[in-house]
Amino acid sequence: MGPLKGVRVVEFAGIGPGPLAAMLLADLGASVIRVDRPQAADAAAAGVPGHLDRGRPVIGADLKSGAGVETAKRLIAAADVLLEGFRPGVMERRGLGPEECAELNPRLVYARMTGWGQDGPLARVAGHDMNYISLNGALHSIGRRGEAPVPPLNLVGDFGGGTMLVVTGILSALVERQSSGLGQVVDAAMVDGSAFLMSMIYEQRERGGWTDERGDNFLDTGAPWYDVYTCADGRHVSVACIEPQFYARFLEGLGLSGADLPEQWDKERWPELRARFAEVLAGRTRDEWAEVFGETDACVQPVLSMAEAADHPHIAARGTVRRSGGSVFPGPAPRFGRTPGTATRDPEHTAPSLAEALKEWGVEEA
Repeated sequence: MGPLKGVRVVEFAGIGPGPLAAMLLADLGASVIRVDRPQAADAAAAGVPGHLDRGRPVIGADLKSGAGVETAKRLIAAADVLLEGFRPGVMERRGLGPEECAELNPRLVYARMTGWGQDGPLARVAGHDMNYISLNGALHSIGRRGEAPVPPLNLVGDFGGGTMLVVTGILSALVERQSSGLGQVVDAAMVDGSAFLMSMIYEQRERGGWTDERGDNFLDTGAPWYDVYTCADGRHVSVACIEPQFYARFLEGLGLSGADLPEQWDKERWPELRARFAEVLAGRTRDEWAEVFGETDACVQPVLSMAEAADHPHIAARGTVRRSGGSVFPGPAPRFGRTPGTATRDPEHTAPSLAEALKEWGVEEA
């Protein structure tokens, strides 16, 4: 199952974007074996792994020992992809750097997932998602006027700029390998990837359509027709009616006439327009507004919690967020018509055993 069936990935255990990337590859059908510390492997075998660690067997290997390194090398020799998220230099000190691994397996795609990248002044400095997006303009741009920047969970640095870009790099290198016959190193840095995600905003700024002041632009809560509003019950709706035809439908749902309001793009009068929208939207509950706008093109939707999301008709119909075995978890993405993937974190999903995976890879279990 899955379009990546037959692709073998050796994952060196890490946190955040690395495990999510390995989970995504497994969802897409790749055979993934996770290399972790022996005690972590024992714990995984004895208990229920976290969502990001499900769907793939774990082998314990102490990479500070010769035996552990040899175990890793046996897997690397049989793999298509190596995925690691250590600081630069760690794998080299273990004798598992790109050059050593290329000698073992010239076709290996060696994917390196870090915050700062393999080079540069900060390459070996510790950091987390928020630190990476601090330096490339992303975090500065997120927040309301007159307030401090708001960390967007760890979606932008870790999972957007990290996971999605390292997976893109892996898949691209696998495609290129079909013509060259050779693997290569993929240097995926969260600081780079999240900067790439800012491409449209940088372009808007270059053209004079974006300022560096938070809450002053049409996508950062500056525009009253692209914001979140509080309803009568204290819950919220999202309003994102940028295009004029969608904006007209929004006004219709509110019972307002455009002739009696400031023009949509009159930035000087946005505060006046925002006050009017807030007043009207505060008059009904969130779910009442959801009923009013329903499946219209007003671009208005209720803001649901994670506890509520799985029960929304659209989310449930597509299996975007699922319930199974007492767990609530996102389904697989993207979707494929002929080779569908699976949600490997589903408690009902049966992951291959380590013995099964090693047999498939042609590696002796001993």
